[in-house]
Amino acid sequence: MHALPLTLAGLATAAIATGSTLTYAALSPGSQLFGRTLITAANPNQAALTYDDGPNAAATEALLDVLAAHNARATFFMIGKFVRQRSDLVRRVHAAGHLIGNHTESHPWLHRCSPAQVRDEMTRCQHALEDAIGAPVHYFRPPHGARRPAVFTVARELELKVVQWNAMGWDWEPINSDKILSNIDRGLTRARNHGVAANILLHDGWDQAMGADRSATIAATNTLLQRWAQQGIQPVTVDAWL
Repeated sequence: MHALPLTLAGLATAAIATGSTLTYAALSPGSQLFGRTLITAANPNQAALTYDDGPNAAATEALLDVLAAHNARATFFMIGKFVRQRSDLVRRVHAAGHLIGNHTESHPWLHRCSPAQVRDEMTRCQHALEDAIGAPVHYFRPPHGARRPAVFTVARELELKVVQWNAMGWDWEPINSDKILSNIDRGLTRARNHGVAANILLHDGWDQAMGADRSATIAATNTLLQRWAQQGIQPVTVDAWL
């Protein structure tokens, strides 16, 4: 009499567990279930500044000036549709010695995309970047950190290493530089407590349109680099951790 309800309950529990696992695999920055990602290295005296969603005419140039003033290199994950608008700015980032990565053509949630859409998004951005700088691109950050197995399939085809993060400024929200720094400090402390470097997610652009105000991020970057010079923290690009 009770066998059927118990079986259904067991199936429901298994389905919920499977759904939770798949959600974690798709959206957690630290998950390695769908494929290996590059996040950090066992060196708490290093930190990587990474900037998503550019190039952005309203912010990227000013950010480059701040980085140059501190003799620091950063990693820029760029959106294809903006790369085509400002290929000159992409070339300036590259010429300054910073690492450039693929961030898809239009910044979708890739775990919701079909395999064909995933391939199109990643390939179009790859072509735009390599046409702009005349050099191969080897790093990819999925928008929102979202991925599915197809992301890793295409990444292998394009010879891209998938990169996530372990610290965030939350600077896509309308917050000031002090709040951005407070958010980053939590991530830095957590990374140091785990004996690893910090891979810091920031933004020099906005996926919806060119021209986003990222002055708070630029100010936070300047303060961070001033602090790191005193604390002995070395800013690196993510390729230093391979």
